[in-house]
Amino acid sequence: MHRLNSKYLLSLKHRVNPKHTRLAGIIAASLLVILLVGGYLIYTKREAILQHEIAKAIITAKKTYNLNLKIGSAKFTGITTVTFTDISIVPEQRDSLLVIKNFVVSIKILPLIVGKLKLSDVILQNAHLNLTDIKGVKNFDFLFRKKRDSTLNKPRADLSELSNNLINEMLYKIPDNLDMQNFLVSYTNDSTRVKLLTQATIKNGGLTSNLKVNDSVTWHFTGTMHPGDKNIDVMLYADKGKVELPYINKRYHAKVNFDNLAIKLTDVKHSSGETRISAYWSVHNLLVNQPGIAANDIVVQDGAIEANVVVGTNYVSLDSSSVIHLKKISAHPYIKYTLNPVKVYELKLNTGWQNAQDVFDSFPAGMFESLEGIKAAGKLNYAFNFYLDASKPDSLQFDSRLDKDAAFRLVQYGKTDLRKLNGPFVYTPYEHDKPMAPHIIGPQNPEYTPLDQISPYLRSAVMTAEDPTFYKNRGFVDKAIRQSLITDFKEHKFKRGGSTISMQLVKNSFLTRKKTLSRKIEEILIVWLIENNNIMTKDRMLEVYFNIIEWGPDVYGIAEASHYYFGKEPSELTLGESIFLASIVPRPKAGLYAFLPDGTLRPGLENYFNSLGRMMTGKGFTQADSSSYGFYTVHLKEAMRHRVASVDSAAASRMLNAPPDDDNEAIPVIIEPTPPPVKKLSFIQRLFGKKDTVAQKNRAEIKG
Repeated sequence: MHRLNSKYLLSLKHRVNPKHTRLAGIIAASLLVILLVGGYLIYTKREAILQHEIAKAIITAKKTYNLNLKIGSAKFTGITTVTFTDISIVPEQRDSLLVIKNFVVSIKILPLIVGKLKLSDVILQNAHLNLTDIKGVKNFDFLFRKKRDSTLNKPRADLSELSNNLINEMLYKIPDNLDMQNFLVSYTNDSTRVKLLTQATIKNGGLTSNLKVNDSVTWHFTGTMHPGDKNIDVMLYADKGKVELPYINKRYHAKVNFDNLAIKLTDVKHSSGETRISAYWSVHNLLVNQPGIAANDIVVQDGAIEANVVVGTNYVSLDSSSVIHLKKISAHPYIKYTLNPVKVYELKLNTGWQNAQDVFDSFPAGMFESLEGIKAAGKLNYAFNFYLDASKPDSLQFDSRLDKDAAFRLVQYGKTDLRKLNGPFVYTPYEHDKPMAPHIIGPQNPEYTPLDQISPYLRSAVMTAEDPTFYKNRGFVDKAIRQSLITDFKEHKFKRGGSTISMQLVKNSFLTRKKTLSRKIEEILIVWLIENNNIMTKDRMLEVYFNIIEWGPDVYGIAEASHYYFGKEPSELTLGESIFLASIVPRPKAGLYAFLPDGTLRPGLENYFNSLGRMMTGKGFTQADSSSYGFYTVHLKEAMRHRVASVDSAAASRMLNAPPDDDNEAIPVIIEPTPPPVKKLSFIQRLFGKKDTVAQKNRAEIKG
């Protein structure tokens, strides 16, 4: 082996040209001389250079951002160490923004040679970053001012390059060693003041810190910081109790707290026009209380995401290799947002087959109250796909599918027995979160109407208007939801709901009337369970639906509605009366506004009658009608006409076309003279079927 190596070295020596060796030596020596001379010149002139750069910074701050920058003293205290004292930044005619008593910074030489500023050591003592927003005047609004040299005519920025540079700049600004003492950050607006007093050290890659919040609670950031290796692993937790975010509570009316939050950055790579960022976040016992999310506390016991973020030249995405963990289950998300040349939104989620019980056990506590305690066997698989090209909204793609295997079944119902609608039950409607008089939904209630005693015209009119495929669908109509999303996107607001009759029934029967995200998801889950486990027949669902929905102010069930508007039994309703009743299902409190004082319908409703009538004809529910499908035959009963307010046509049209009365947030009830009272059956009378002769007499008088 020795002989072989000797021969190899000898042959290599003969192959290397001595001239090249001498040339390389000369170049290396020249570079060394240049570096030494340059270093000497910089060293001898460094104080002058420092003062020149400070003067430039003061002028730039004033000219570009209208900031008054002052530095008490600045001098070199080492070869690459600069010490500053009494730094202050005050925006013109604003509160003081930043004050630093003592700031010492050292930089690394080798990165500086290649043009990168990497901090080595930082000492920061007695500083105050003061953010104010008083009566609409911010002392940090310069951050949001656009520069005069608009970039409108410049080429679009490469997001991958931008993100890579930004991350590297941030990482390079994290020093190898840090000693921070008494750094106060405060934020003050017209109603809030938040203070954060920080002490922090970084030594040999180890981070320890104490953050005192509002002079009371102490938070801790601990972990490891190796920014040069693009490796950060830190955890945030409170000294006692939970980490609570007070500003979020006041700003967004949301209560948010958690036991601990872990953040990891494991890698950042840039190549072939993409920046790939690998990171990890986890949270333990995250509590969220926000009226738009849920009516009560939501607790995520253990949640985490292994995120692989990809930033391309014109898009940002969460790669499908990412994994979301929620207690016992996991899922693969895919999110992509393309900015140009047109905006494109993509979202996918796939869980794969998971144990059904693990799925139910992993729901955040407090999110789905009616399903708490549910037991199931078998497996479930969820897949979601959404794609929207903003320039072609009509081509929107939407698919949401929850599949079960052959072994799936419900072993035990949760807090709410989903079978309760199969027999008599008590239904309590709500108005503005207040319970109204309860109703017995069953034969014990004389107002209860079996499905076969409801006019076929009404059944077909309501199904055509609300859920044309009711008997064929499984509680959801992807096409309707897709069209709702398209309409909402075009109108820039939530205008259409896409709810089926099954969804409306579940909302009214099992859930609170508060509009929250959790309630909507719970509604979808209950509908899926009922429809896919044959808990109720379609006929039974439709029968209960007609007997509990609201048809007017304090008018519940089709029997009350038939008596209220027309003095008829539900079986006697004509085609025109049925179409009218179908028209007010989305906004029941507007029912009386459809009539003129003489009891006829307002002319503006004729188009609706023709439209719905033609749809019913197409489905074989009625015959083609050239006289507007009974529009001219509909008359409000005479005893009710005194209740119709004298409202002009324009106002009535606005009321009738107002957003649906979801959760009783609709048109005000018509104010009317007080008529002779009609005594309603009491709860006990409804429960045991006792007849009330006075109520019957009053009802007969109204019909007459």
